[in-house]
Amino acid sequence: MPHPATRIQLLCLDVDGVLTDGSILIDDRGVETKRFNVRDGAGMRIWTRLGNEIAVITARKGLALRHRLHELGIRHVISGAGDKGAAFGALLQDLDLRASQAAMIGDDLADLAVLTLCGYPIAVADAVDEVREAAAFVTSRPGGRGAVREAIEHLLHAQDRWDEALALYR
Repeated sequence: MPHPATRIQLLCLDVDGVLTDGSILIDDRGVETKRFNVRDGAGMRIWTRLGNEIAVITARKGLALRHRLHELGIRHVISGAGDKGAAFGALLQDLDLRASQAAMIGDDLADLAVLTLCGYPIAVADAVDEVREAAAFVTSRPGGRGAVREAIEHLLHAQDRWDEALALYR
């Protein structure tokens, strides 16, 4: 039987604690800023350049996130998602994919709805215990510190596509 990661075409991401270290920075004017890891962004570009999809499902809203995702060419952004499981279901329907073709990277309890539905649940190293226990793969890197890149490399190795990824840069 093939490894479940071999079927993954859609990678869903939480934001705070996955694409960032979970910190929320607010300046004196009330403007929120976020810090993103450049290697996570490079990994996301590799994933999409190989013909795969990325979606962000987050309960929060913010312009810093929108700017970064636009810069990376991420088309599927669901922000303000009160029910991440329902948002995931609607996304699968829109993309005509099955849950078994999707992975989710999460860090906290709100991500469990998608992690328990998707075909390949992934937790960042510093995720809460319940999320790590639900995961098929746990990164060695914490959220906001290259965990997304590590997960993408893991998926591409499982799919025997890492050489194809490297060829993008040779």
